[in-house]
Amino acid sequence: MTSVPETTSPAPAPAPTHAEPAREGWFSRQFELVIAVLLGVASVITAWASFQASLYDGEMSAANTKASVLAAEAESLYLEGNQQYVSDGQLFDRLTELEIQSTSADAAAAAVALETVEVLSFQSMTEDFAAAMDWAAAENEADPEYFTHPQASEDYQAVLFGGYQEVKAEADAALESSAKFNELGDQLTLGTVLLAISLFLFGISAIIRSFRLRLIITGVSTVVMVVATVMSVIVVNTPVS
Repeated sequence: MTSVPETTSPAPAPAPTHAEPAREGWFSRQFELVIAVLLGVASVITAWASFQASLYDGEMSAANTKASVLAAEAESLYLEGNQQYVSDGQLFDRLTELEIQSTSADAAAAAVALETVEVLSFQSMTEDFAAAMDWAAAENEADPEYFTHPQASEDYQAVLFGGYQEVKAEADAALESSAKFNELGDQLTLGTVLLAISLFLFGISAIIRSFRLRLIITGVSTVVMVVATVMSVIVVNTPVS
């Protein structure tokens, strides 16, 4: 009898595994949680940056108001000092004229001129201008070839216009602070805009089905959020002086 060769049956095909799709579904669900967390973080930072921007706007307005008040005060001080300066100049011219008349050959006229000098000096001359007159007299005596006017005295000018210069410097400083607050506020506003863009991108990535595209958009959104956050923190910690 002839033996019939045994036929080997083909190996059974491997059963399809569902481990990979299951693993991908788990990671996708976790990634959605990450997006939700990033959305919350971006929202909090956006609110914080917006609040800081409003504070800087308020500081800018306050500095502007202070600068305006100080500028008006400085202008008033300058006008007051300039009025006294003009009055002292006129007094000096009048006293010079009377001193010349006091050397007149007419004794009566000379006596009247001297008396008028005494009266004007007592009634119209301030202590500061009197000190300037003494200083100028000493300068002219030391150097007769060069005439020194009493109102050229630095001490005299400091008395008249020193207050104006101090207040004007304060007004300028307040104006510089206002400009600095405005600049920093603009930077915070830019940070707020960038954070709003990141929020929009996070929202888009939350509804896209393509996992790869979702990953790319989330990465871009995170970079934008980090950049805006760092920029806002730097602005808030920048001293304004």
